[in-house]
Amino acid sequence: MVIAFICCSDEMANPSPAKSTGDPGITPLSPSHTQNDTDQVPSGPSFVVVVAIDFGTTSSGYAYAFTKEPECIHTMRRWEGGDPGVSNQKTPTTILLTPDRKFHSFGYAARDFYHDLDPSESKHWLYLEKFKMKLHTTANLSIDTDLHAANGKRVKALDIFAYALAFFKEQALKELSDQTGGEFDNNDVRWVITVPAIWKMPAKQFMREAAYKSGLVPRENPEQLIIALEPEAASIYCRKLRLHQMVDLGSQTTQNGFSPTENVGSGMTQAKEHVRRNRQSRTFLVENVIGELWSELEEGDRYVVVDCGGGTVDLTVHQIRLPEGHLKELYKASGGPYGSIGIDYEFEKLLCKIFGQDFVDQFKIKRPAAWVDLMIAFESRKRAAAPDRTNPLNINLPFSFIDYYKKFRGHSVEHALRKSNVDFVKWSSQGMLRMNPDAMNALFKPTIDHIIQHLTELFEKPEVSDIKFLFLVGGFAESPLLQQAVQNMLQGRSRIIIPHDVGLTILKGAVLFGLDPSVIKVRRSPLTYGVGVLNRFVEGKHPPEKLLVKDGTRWCTDVFDTFISADQSVALGEMVKRSYTPAKPSQQVIVIHVYCSEKESVGFISEPGVRKCGTLRLDVSGTESTAPRREIQTLMQFGDTEIRAMAVDVSTGRTVKASIDFLSH
Repeated sequence: MVIAFICCSDEMANPSPAKSTGDPGITPLSPSHTQNDTDQVPSGPSFVVVVAIDFGTTSSGYAYAFTKEPECIHTMRRWEGGDPGVSNQKTPTTILLTPDRKFHSFGYAARDFYHDLDPSESKHWLYLEKFKMKLHTTANLSIDTDLHAANGKRVKALDIFAYALAFFKEQALKELSDQTGGEFDNNDVRWVITVPAIWKMPAKQFMREAAYKSGLVPRENPEQLIIALEPEAASIYCRKLRLHQMVDLGSQTTQNGFSPTENVGSGMTQAKEHVRRNRQSRTFLVENVIGELWSELEEGDRYVVVDCGGGTVDLTVHQIRLPEGHLKELYKASGGPYGSIGIDYEFEKLLCKIFGQDFVDQFKIKRPAAWVDLMIAFESRKRAAAPDRTNPLNINLPFSFIDYYKKFRGHSVEHALRKSNVDFVKWSSQGMLRMNPDAMNALFKPTIDHIIQHLTELFEKPEVSDIKFLFLVGGFAESPLLQQAVQNMLQGRSRIIIPHDVGLTILKGAVLFGLDPSVIKVRRSPLTYGVGVLNRFVEGKHPPEKLLVKDGTRWCTDVFDTFISADQSVALGEMVKRSYTPAKPSQQVIVIHVYCSEKESVGFISEPGVRKCGTLRLDVSGTESTAPRREIQTLMQFGDTEIRAMAVDVSTGRTVKASIDFLSH
């Protein structure tokens, strides 16, 4: 097969690859796939400490370990503030900006300050929460993507993420300076930021851009920041678990006289008590070998990690490779926006049903702080939902809700509840909404159904047979309703393991990943990636409409040259090699469009489902040589958590600046 690589001119005026090629009459260069020795991954500069930031949809936090004591993981200091019934090992992902858009506070401090503002003032302040989901849900995410604050005003998402990361940088460095008794230098820190595994490349790159903007790491030193995938981090930590650090739902089934529901609630209650007692110490000792649970695992055993967070649910299938306990991904990460905030949306829909969508929309804009209050009240009751609960759950309605409703409608909240046909929500004389447990469980149902449906489909895949353990992690994993649903779905096919400190599992795993990023040896590519090229036209094989005749040579345009296919195994350090030649000797920059698709095999870039997702940019200025034709060899690495590119001018051996950009500008 002859492949001629597209060499795009400096100005990409025409999006059709066939016509923006400059001169396609290039000597063909053949593509090749190389497998490096995967263990020789460059270790990069040495750091004194690894700090991981778990930037969650609903709550966030950081943890760290010194490279000299990798088995001691320290979680962050206790936060000021905190909610009744919610352990404040992390802080809410909420941020407050002053009316002139300067950073004011983050977490509990932001929420409490905003809450205490006079309503006439608070409408000028910019308060944001649950904003991380925007990176997952925005189709054409760019550096300029906006977010909406509680008062409806727009702010740049990049600014908000950068403010949040700058806040964590300041907190962590302050704590490290106190620990070491001197000013701690940021250059000695390797930073790790966690993101959902199902995030596409633009969202990961957005996080990295925010980190550069926040001053977390300088752009010149990209290795100082690692992007970790949340379920992978959880998987790395779960390998280290001791038996007293988890609840095994699978070990007690109905056969030995326990009903699964009793077992669900009680196991977690004991676990929480255990965590509470140990909470005073914020240092966790990790086994430097593999934990007791893993002593039961044999070479080739498979397990699933289900990371149930606030925004997304992420599923990863791993296989253990002994003796070192390295991990291999067996099936591409899957999941979706089925996190616990789905329950909050259902509650909001219920309020709209009772009080009217028009009122709820108005109330959120006019009394934003009271709306935040109401959702906090709901959050603590949400955590009390359980399959076997019989007594009702009371939710405090803020006074301003009751007051504003009367002004808005001219009748009372009580009247609205009586009139609405929502029979399982009543008004209690103490001024609360009384929900019977079935009403609360109904709010969970759509979200849990999504998760169960996804798990069911995953377990039907041939790669996902014989799963020994299912690890349930993330804040939402504490929900007895979710635990019971997963138990019912699995029917004893795998053991369900829930780590005690389930909300911190990802954070601790991310620290371990920062200490040794090569622990995951093989990943699966989530998408098929490639570029558009010209091939020699073959009658009968290529469609006639793709024919391009140039200088008497017949070319087929729009051919998809596959770098890597969806769900293909890629080893860490494995490179995809391609060579490109500038169209004109004077050319300074080669810009090549990268396309992607969810389909495993793609023939042409014009097929349905194939979209342009990024650009590969090779800066060839300064590499001019006397050679008759310049060959730029490009190496792309797909086995890591981010896609990277490197390039070399073959005739001079000089490095060429190469970058892959996935954020649409």
